[in-house]
Amino acid sequence: MSEVDQNILSMEGISKTFPGVQALDDVSLSLKKGEILCLVGENGAGKSTLMKVLTGVDKPDSGRIILDGKEIQTKSPQHAQSLGISTVYQEVNLCTNLTVAENILLGREPQKMRRIDWTKMNALASDTLKRLLGVDIDVTKSLGSYTVAIQQMVAIARALYIESAKILILDEPTSSLDVNETEQLFKVMRKLKNEGVGIIFITHFIGQIYEISDRITVLRNGKLVGTYETSAITRVGLISKMIGRSLAEFDEMTKIKLESSKHIRSEALLQAKEFGLTGAIQPFNLDLHAGEVVGLAGLLGSGRTETASILFGSDKADTGSISMNGSVVQDYSPLSSIKRGVALCPEDRKAAGIVDDLSVRENIILAIQASKGWFKYLSLPEQYEIAEKYIKLLSIATPSADQPVKNLSGGNQQKVILARWLAINPQILILDEPTRGIDVGTKAEIQKLVLSFAEDGKACVFISSELEEVLRTSHRIVVLREREKVAEFSGEVDENTIIQAIAGSEA
Repeated sequence: MSEVDQNILSMEGISKTFPGVQALDDVSLSLKKGEILCLVGENGAGKSTLMKVLTGVDKPDSGRIILDGKEIQTKSPQHAQSLGISTVYQEVNLCTNLTVAENILLGREPQKMRRIDWTKMNALASDTLKRLLGVDIDVTKSLGSYTVAIQQMVAIARALYIESAKILILDEPTSSLDVNETEQLFKVMRKLKNEGVGIIFITHFIGQIYEISDRITVLRNGKLVGTYETSAITRVGLISKMIGRSLAEFDEMTKIKLESSKHIRSEALLQAKEFGLTGAIQPFNLDLHAGEVVGLAGLLGSGRTETASILFGSDKADTGSISMNGSVVQDYSPLSSIKRGVALCPEDRKAAGIVDDLSVRENIILAIQASKGWFKYLSLPEQYEIAEKYIKLLSIATPSADQPVKNLSGGNQQKVILARWLAINPQILILDEPTRGIDVGTKAEIQKLVLSFAEDGKACVFISSELEEVLRTSHRIVVLREREKVAEFSGEVDENTIIQAIAGSEA
């Protein structure tokens, strides 16, 4: 059988243009039966657009799609699903007010006497989760009562429930999963691969690419760079093709961090004493010094996000106190934090970050407008001046400041959120997973920006699930485990030491 005959899917010469943006330029992709193909590239490379063309969300300007030897034109996600093409998106796109079972079988509910057979539906949903993913939860509870990680697994279960699935598209499915959950997902992927299902796996985790994929397709700036056997390309070679430039600048990160450590000052901008919230994070002590980046390390659910929330005032602490510049803070809320110069870039940029229906300019000036009050309205010239300043500073890829922010790639949306908080000139910047789901090049840019921010005499709290990133960016690392601060390290520390602290006595 020839390679062409083995292909379950071929996308040939796909091009797609949006206003002011050439999203795809003559891109081709092939997927074999029983293959895991990783689709990689920087944000804005065209990965999501290519998958939207495949699933009928966007109509291509040119090119063709061949499925099982026949040319097709997908008209909608529902049509693509009927053809056996199922997708799990990076942002969980389910109904949190419905039960787990309702989410898994939505639109495919079993009927009994023209009514939903709830007993059968609950049994089918429970069996699907256990059999395919090894997840044993109460499927009659609302999806919103579970963690983001569980919601991600439910989204995957919904996609896998389609019996006729020929192709499974996984768009950053592991971004909210811990190590064990990721390994469970990989077991499922290998099982489906052995059953002949073709899987397109989109991820920014380089280690996962080499652990699970057979081939890798690289896109850059809307164009195809190439497709490679995973075993035939090194990690350094892959990253070089993704970013289209030398890796030398990334090798400089350690040197940059060491240089920036000279700017750390003795005075504490913020001091938290026995600060905590019952059920969220155990009381902890933390000093943030001018010129310093403090990293929070720990597994999913360790309390990193909860710590960020109470430091910013999104959640109100019920123990301890917090001081800024030596004065105890009485009213600690998001608005008062902004006015005091504390900014938070949230973990979920879709739900708590960008405002889809607003432009890049409007998103950038939101926080500074809130700090000034709505009766002191920023004039349009002031808004454009601020927006253009940060578009240039952060190299935000947008045709103009008036471009709807929803049209930008994930990495550029993240930069818009960063610009919003930098615009208020904060003294303390809390970054919760600022590089999740974005490309290698943008990650390095953000890491350098963080260190530059600290060098200006400010402080940053840096949270990331990638331990290597925390080590590369932080002057001091606080380790959290089971919603409790368990260790703190200053200066140069190796990865194994942090892992031992995260693991605890079980290490």
